[in-house]
Amino acid sequence: MEKSNFPGKAMSFSNTAFYGSSGSPTARLFVTSSVKKIDWDKPGIEDDSSNNATENADQVFQNVDEFLGVLSAAGDDSGPPDVPDAVELLCQIVESRIGKYTSGENRNKFGRMNEEDDSLIDAVMRLSRLSNALGPFPAGSAAASSRNRVGSVLQRAMALMEEELPNLLDDSRNGGNSKECKFLSFNSKDEDAGSGKEEKYAAFSPEVVTKISRIATVMISAGYENELCEAYTISRRNAFSEQMKKFDFERINVEDVQKIHWDTLEGEITRWMGVVKYCSETLFPGERRLAESVFSEHPSFSLSVYSNFVRSVAIHLIDFGEAVSTTKRSAEKIFKFMDIYETIRDLIPAIISESCSDVCRDEIKHEIAAVGDRIGEAVVSVFSDLESSIRNDIARIPVPGGAVHPLTRYIMNYLEYAFEYKDTLEHIFQKNFKPEQQSQGTEPAETDETPFSIQIVTVMDLLDSNLQTKSMLYRDPALRDIFLMNNGRYILQKVKGCPKIRKLMGDNWCRRRSGIVRQFHKSYQRETWVRVLRMLGHEGLQVNGKIAKPVMKERFKSFTTAFEEIHRTQSAWVVSDEQLRSELRVSVSAVVIPAYRSFLGRFRQCLENSKQAERYIKYQPEDIEAMIEGLFEGNNNASMAKRKA
Repeated sequence: MEKSNFPGKAMSFSNTAFYGSSGSPTARLFVTSSVKKIDWDKPGIEDDSSNNATENADQVFQNVDEFLGVLSAAGDDSGPPDVPDAVELLCQIVESRIGKYTSGENRNKFGRMNEEDDSLIDAVMRLSRLSNALGPFPAGSAAASSRNRVGSVLQRAMALMEEELPNLLDDSRNGGNSKECKFLSFNSKDEDAGSGKEEKYAAFSPEVVTKISRIATVMISAGYENELCEAYTISRRNAFSEQMKKFDFERINVEDVQKIHWDTLEGEITRWMGVVKYCSETLFPGERRLAESVFSEHPSFSLSVYSNFVRSVAIHLIDFGEAVSTTKRSAEKIFKFMDIYETIRDLIPAIISESCSDVCRDEIKHEIAAVGDRIGEAVVSVFSDLESSIRNDIARIPVPGGAVHPLTRYIMNYLEYAFEYKDTLEHIFQKNFKPEQQSQGTEPAETDETPFSIQIVTVMDLLDSNLQTKSMLYRDPALRDIFLMNNGRYILQKVKGCPKIRKLMGDNWCRRRSGIVRQFHKSYQRETWVRVLRMLGHEGLQVNGKIAKPVMKERFKSFTTAFEEIHRTQSAWVVSDEQLRSELRVSVSAVVIPAYRSFLGRFRQCLENSKQAERYIKYQPEDIEAMIEGLFEGNNNASMAKRKA
């Protein structure tokens, strides 16, 4: 390589040295330097004379800067310049310091020696500028030879920085080595946002952020954007993996998900939901702020690396949701499916609100939409299966005591739980609505029909029809009424107890259903007590103005027998709703007690003596009232079977 060796301590660049009288650039540029060539590879050179080494390095940097200034001022048609010794000395400085970082005892120490780190970065920055400035000159020239030399050293420096950048980030993630240093916190909320709990995400010293930022600048200027991106991304993915360990969450592939028992998988889903929330509220905002701080001078690069990070994390999370959506469908899984649907959907605003690239945003939204469509199809399919299960639930044995049927409890509890996801279900059914679907309900909801409301009305009507069929298993009409009353009241109370269901079905529907339950109540009274009340009637007890005692005695006896039979049978019947049970007892007492009291008061005196009275009058009105209070307790299931037969 050609070098100029003009004597003199100071470098002097006069205008006439570079331009002719016409002012046009000359064919060659001459740069002089008095810098002594130093053997930077000699062991101990910096240890023995660190001050001199630093001073010499500063002089080299100054000379290189002056040379770069000359190159910048020269025109494009200038000939290849003479390259000063300072360029070679700069290469030697960088090689020497790279050797210190890559030696066995000091390996991975980059970032812990602030002055030397900064000096190396300064030197590499100059190498990068030299490489760019010498680029246009033709092969075979001294400039081209220097360019190759600079490029070779620069490549080694880039390899070092690419290797050490993740270590620098990882080592500093939890505070580095300096216990006295203040740290920048990249939190989920602005530090001056006022009251509210902040989640600490990451802390880096300002020195480290500045150092990484300078490394990024030199790597970008040297054309090593891809290597920088990869090194930075590796570090942040490592940080993400560390965070996932705290959640005890590991990546699970589709095959593993298919093998996991559902009870265990439910726990994994819950853990995954916590991870997604953490990423949306803390991880993504923290990573965005970190990238913006580290790459403050390169906004486009900050956008790129942050988008790459968000894409990799989001796809990692979405893959789990997709894997779960491929498991075997069942009614019990629908709620976890909707949890996944809502959780993944909530990723969209978190991504849109942050500084993601359009490509990244569109890709993630596409992936989320694809998983959402699969889950939506599964949800609609499960409701369709629910309809089929109601239609096909053909029982041959009645529920003992006319109690609320297990199917009724299951369907109503299922709907009550489903309505916690009403908005999501409305969205899912609207998206999966088929024009040929029409409401099959005889009692449509009062609100505007939507695909989801049509589905609910259909399920309710199917349940009503199924219960009507099941009621025919009871041969006793009164017990049939108790069964329909029990189930009707249970459905009504569930609807009233869930504001969202009540709003969908409407107040008119509730009033109609209440009227239906009252009709079953009246029908029960007719079937059970009309015959008993006839026994207490006064008709036929007088013949020619006199009381027919044999008839009267038979009436007392028949009433006692009939009432005891009803009590024995209906004490085994079940009315689990306390209010309904109380209403039934009150209504029975209201018709039976007055009639019995009147009959007893009118005809008791007609019995000849107390023995006859004890023989025919077994119960006092208070006894009858107490026995009525024992009805519908479900005390004797065996009697129901006898009654049924």
